[in-house]
Amino acid sequence: MNNPKLALQMENSGGLQFPDLQSRSAQLFARACAVLPGGNTRHSVYFPPYPIYAVRGQGCRVWDADGVERIDMMNNYSSLIHGHSHPAVVRAIAQQASRLTSIALPTEPEIELAELLVTRLEAVEQVRFCNSGTEAVLFAIKAARAYMGRPLIAKIEGAYHGSGETAAVSTSPTPVDWGDANCPASVQDKGSASGVAQDVIVIPMNDVENGRRILREHGPRLAGALIDPLVKNLGFKPVTSAFLSMVREELDRCGGLLIFDEVYSLRLGFHGAHHELGMRPDLLALGKIIGGGLPIGAIGGRKDILTELFDPQKGAKLNHAGTFNANPLTMAAGLAAMTHFDEAAFNRLSGLGQRLRDGLQEALKLSGRPGIVTGTTSLTGLFLVDRPIENWRDLVGMIAANPSVMKKSELLFHHLLNKGIIIGAQGFFVLSTAITEAEVDHAIDAVLSGLKSLPT
Repeated sequence: MNNPKLALQMENSGGLQFPDLQSRSAQLFARACAVLPGGNTRHSVYFPPYPIYAVRGQGCRVWDADGVERIDMMNNYSSLIHGHSHPAVVRAIAQQASRLTSIALPTEPEIELAELLVTRLEAVEQVRFCNSGTEAVLFAIKAARAYMGRPLIAKIEGAYHGSGETAAVSTSPTPVDWGDANCPASVQDKGSASGVAQDVIVIPMNDVENGRRILREHGPRLAGALIDPLVKNLGFKPVTSAFLSMVREELDRCGGLLIFDEVYSLRLGFHGAHHELGMRPDLLALGKIIGGGLPIGAIGGRKDILTELFDPQKGAKLNHAGTFNANPLTMAAGLAAMTHFDEAAFNRLSGLGQRLRDGLQEALKLSGRPGIVTGTTSLTGLFLVDRPIENWRDLVGMIAANPSVMKKSELLFHHLLNKGIIIGAQGFFVLSTAITEAEVDHAIDAVLSGLKSLPT
């Protein structure tokens, strides 16, 4: 795994150790706190005692405000499939920007990106663009309710689907409010409108028997079920085929719609998670990689549903506007990124993901530290817990029983920053096509040295 040449390059990239309260990043954070609550506009990029401020990126590398170079193994939580400043994406953005940035008219790049998605993703017969994964999920939920004329949406306890009010129900419930494990309570997110949780039913992860009972009980009022085939909050843990088949069967029984959230899990297969799993959802929410690093979301699925709800020629039943929907810059960037993310690139990247997971498993073994490695293709999770995580309650319970898990995870995260590696602070690795075996092996070595340095 060791790569001395790469290690030397990283050691000579600045040498500043994190944290350093005299650093430029620390100074920028102090300045930010005066004008931004908590110094940021995005909780997922904050980490104590201050976040590192980025200045530029190229390929799989980023440089911070202090000139320190690091390998980016998070890639903006999956949106940068080719890493930073891919030449084809930069060229597409520059060419489009020289012609048109945004306008209250449609453009040809919108058609071209839609054509690519419809061709590649068999469950997407038509598509409609928005500006984030949160928006995509929001409109998929609204579409299901409008089409079915029913109020209820089912979701998995602990699954993350963005910050929309319905989708955020029971994303991170606690023992204080989550109820019976066999029939989870619907826990409303703080600040949501009164009664939001009443229109969401929550099913336990991969529990076929109880999931079936809950869905069947609410079937007559069920508009659909929102499922992410890889539950991000659990380290991209997959839903089982038995669980997914049960959900499809119960929806077919009651007439409800199956909604796949593939904002992350589109990476599960070149033709999407639904193709890989042999399951055809009625609606899909898309985002992240399809935008080439610019803001994007999309709702796709059955033509009859989308036409009935959104086609203005047929008196659209569901209003869908947005100043920057299908803006030409994002459409051009997305088209370039997805065109270059061909099947060969997908397979190569998935192989690097497996190399990373195998190496992390070996690092845990060599260090003698407890931990589990999760994920698939180019998505990986590393949790410093002593047994597999089956559901959200398992994760919460393990952390409650051993609070040092969070501290050790923070120390490992800091260690990796100082070894030139950026991951998600929660233990997430999301790879880009810009990465090579050398960077993957360097990350594995850095994790191993970090594990060995942790307190007992």
